[in-house]
Amino acid sequence: MNTTTVANTAKGSSGAGLDKATFGTGCFWCTEAMFEQLDGVVDAVSGYAGGKNANPTYKEVCTGTTGHAECVEVTYDPAKITYAQLLEAFFRSHDPTSLNRQGADVGTQYRSVIFYHNDEQKQLAEKYKKELNEAKAYDRPIVTEISPAPAFYVAEDYHQDYFAHNPDQAYCAFVIAPKLDKFKKVFQAKLKPQNKQVAGH
Repeated sequence: MNTTTVANTAKGSSGAGLDKATFGTGCFWCTEAMFEQLDGVVDAVSGYAGGKNANPTYKEVCTGTTGHAECVEVTYDPAKITYAQLLEAFFRSHDPTSLNRQGADVGTQYRSVIFYHNDEQKQLAEKYKKELNEAKAYDRPIVTEISPAPAFYVAEDYHQDYFAHNPDQAYCAFVIAPKLDKFKKVFQAKLKPQNKQVAGH
């Protein structure tokens, strides 16, 4: 199993000039597929964070008893995409008012969560959440958890780039693909060049 702990820093091992962001929007297959579309996102890795035990397995996390959330650690170039833009993508790519549930995926492992890596990320995330609530952007209050980034455990190899490798699998075809199409239309101006033609179809 490929599980490694990633340091709780904004830059850390991500390389010169690159930052990290960690988000949970439900199933990490969806989260990863969407964030990888954005220009400036260098990498998006599926994994687990926020739980009580080290090196959790997918089977353990699926029980909903470990406290971990399925999430994605995003490595991005702030010269191309800002953390505020990533937050916009985060809030618009799922239902942040749904507690421990996204669609048919139910459990604490599917909670809406932002794990911030520094004070700037914390302040921006809290500001964005507050402004959306005050503007009544949603019919219900936002329940997104905003917490300091804990240890991040990379998920098993078969979860990485799952949608890209399994587009015909039922969950991918009927759940992820429609969400991804909608996401591309909303964020067409921010997509990587190779993804823009697909978005225009």
